[in-house]
Amino acid sequence: MDLTDEIFIAAPRADVYAALNDVEVLKDCIPGCEELVRRSDTELEAKVLLKVGPVKARFSGDVVLNTEEPPRRFTLTGSGSGGAAGFAKGGAVVVLEERDGGTCLTYEAHADIGGKLAQLGSRLVHGTAKKLSAKFFNAFAERMETSETA
Repeated sequence: MDLTDEIFIAAPRADVYAALNDVEVLKDCIPGCEELVRRSDTELEAKVLLKVGPVKARFSGDVVLNTEEPPRRFTLTGSGSGGAAGFAKGGAVVVLEERDGGTCLTYEAHADIGGKLAQLGSRLVHGTAKKLSAKFFNAFAERMETSETA
């Protein structure tokens, strides 16, 4: 499953980059996130409660960040398990470009799933992933714009 999108955030690139590396900001924006813990500068551990079609499960997972070109670009890879519901693993490339007094955030993500999730059908899973991704980025953009005016 592949996802790509672009979103404009009315905030400076350095601020957007810093917020994308802030555990509290991420926890508040990730749909269903119950816990997000920084294990090191590049490693995070998460617990997320998700519902995909009829399958509802608590996923535990790890994410590794590679910040090779701050604040322009970073990559992340991760994997998570939802017990009997299945597993997911994948990664994303995030690019931040200064544009029109703000930041254009572009991402390309890829994920592989297994277990009950994979049995639900690619259309349902892909649609849910797009919806969750949009929720995250809309919440993130709103938070960034709110913090700029505060």
